[in-house]
Amino acid sequence: MAASAPAVAAAGVPADASTATTFPLTPDGARAFVAQVEKELFDLSIISGRAAWVNATYITDDTDALAAYFGTIATEKGVQYAGEAAKYARVPGLDFDTARKLNILRGALVLPAPTTPGAANELNTIATRLQSTYGKGRASLHGKPLTGDDVEAQMGTNRNPAELAEMWRTWHENVGRPMRTDYTRLVELANAGAKDLGYADTGAMWRSQYDMTPEQFATMYDRLWSEVKPLYDDLHCYTRTKLNQKYGNAVQPATGPIRADLLGNMWAQEWGNIYDIVAPKGAGDVGYDVTELLEAKKKSPVDMVRIGEGFYKSLGLAPLPASFWDRSQITRPRDREVVCHASAWDLDNKDDLRIKMCTKVNGDDFVTIHHELGHNYYQRAYNQQPYLYLNGANDGFHEAIGDFIALSITPEYLTQIGLLDRSKVPSADKDTGLLLRQAMDKVAFLPFGLMVDKWRWGVFDGSITPANYNQAWADLKRQYQGITPPVARSEADFDPGAKFHIPGNTPYARYFLARLLQFQFYKAACDMSGWKGPLHRCSFYGNKEVGQRLNAMLAMGASKPWPDALEAFTGSRDISGKPMLEYFAPLQAWLKQQNAGKQCGW
Repeated sequence: MAASAPAVAAAGVPADASTATTFPLTPDGARAFVAQVEKELFDLSIISGRAAWVNATYITDDTDALAAYFGTIATEKGVQYAGEAAKYARVPGLDFDTARKLNILRGALVLPAPTTPGAANELNTIATRLQSTYGKGRASLHGKPLTGDDVEAQMGTNRNPAELAEMWRTWHENVGRPMRTDYTRLVELANAGAKDLGYADTGAMWRSQYDMTPEQFATMYDRLWSEVKPLYDDLHCYTRTKLNQKYGNAVQPATGPIRADLLGNMWAQEWGNIYDIVAPKGAGDVGYDVTELLEAKKKSPVDMVRIGEGFYKSLGLAPLPASFWDRSQITRPRDREVVCHASAWDLDNKDDLRIKMCTKVNGDDFVTIHHELGHNYYQRAYNQQPYLYLNGANDGFHEAIGDFIALSITPEYLTQIGLLDRSKVPSADKDTGLLLRQAMDKVAFLPFGLMVDKWRWGVFDGSITPANYNQAWADLKRQYQGITPPVARSEADFDPGAKFHIPGNTPYARYFLARLLQFQFYKAACDMSGWKGPLHRCSFYGNKEVGQRLNAMLAMGASKPWPDALEAFTGSRDISGKPMLEYFAPLQAWLKQQNAGKQCGW
């Protein structure tokens, strides 16, 4: 996860803000307006970023108040600037950069408030209440309450179908149901605000941030899914068979959709937690364990970050600044409360780069470090851009950079850095297990990543009405994921609210795009480095051409349409699911053999 980039990407909106236009509605006036806004936001981002950092790494009532103070200022300015940008965007004769920056400003508010008196305050109040409802939510097991963190852990390890159903049902009912009325009103307000800014609805506003029309983006979205759906279908069929073998027909039938609570995750979005159920006999063990390798070499958390930095340095990228090592939170402090969720920060829009983690010496955090440093190297690469271009080429890029570097933690890389003895590199017969473990998260996520915003776009454009919010959610989960609830649902329920990004109002298309882009970047790097073996074993560690091309893409930030950035590194202007298919091709062939004679689909 990256720290928020330009501070204008605000969610709920507090007090109504004045939008008096301060420059003439001419091309020169628009340029002057943009220049003033960039100066103000640049200066504000530095002090507000410091307040947010102190709050995240030293949680007290005082630091809470400081972070909220600057966050409110940023939100109010975001409201004001979005309204003014909408006026200037209609001026004929704008140059490319001015028009692009105005579009960034106009669409930067996730929830735009309408201009009617009191509407902004009402929208902010509802958005805050929805997030609080989620944060305070509880499930139950044997009638005893469980927090969100606890129930997530239980869903990953519990194999009792009755207990899983209880946790699933109580989480969805206790968390989602109370949100329904509030969410309906939030949609009305946000849509009115989007129309004030010149968009058809809030979903169209979100899709307008991808250098294409909302309709073109929706078409691309569907094309990408059609490319990867056959791979997902094969994984679904195999996983359903294994669940049927474990639980029997009464719990998981051999045909039809999969029961949602059996997949090791509250939302059935990633299935890696049930790898023990699906692991192939004799080939499930991938042959090494990164945690054990790190422990054997007595690596510390700081050592792990040094290794991660070493990957980027091997590509010819500059070392991290000394301040990174002085100011980052690499391990949990013993004397205070902190936010442990991993994130990457750029505190001065230049080179005050930091990570914030509570690193443990294990394989998961080793991967996370490589991922977070991807954000830092992206942030530094585009630090010469104007303020409104200090971001990824689109919102899928920032996550995909870290993800594609994390994909590079292969047996070959582990031998190159001295963690794994070359004599212990797993043989090809271990590849099925290695790829299946990856696919249970990477591939299983795809239809969920797609359908969250499919549902919201329908809600925003009115094709999904409040009268069928829950049924439409269940229908989309069945259509795309092949998943069905473990218990009966009705329109008294509001199951979408049980997923944080719905009450949190976080657009979700970025995660679907990032899952595909990471494999596209990875394949491009492997091709550049001349890798000849199976794609999933590739290492481009030490390849300076990859580093040079990568940095050229990263340095563009958000200054050009994302196809330009994609082309700079991959040679293609289209996002594609085909590299993911190539990566998992050996697994897909194996899955087809396992599924022979089975009735796949749902």
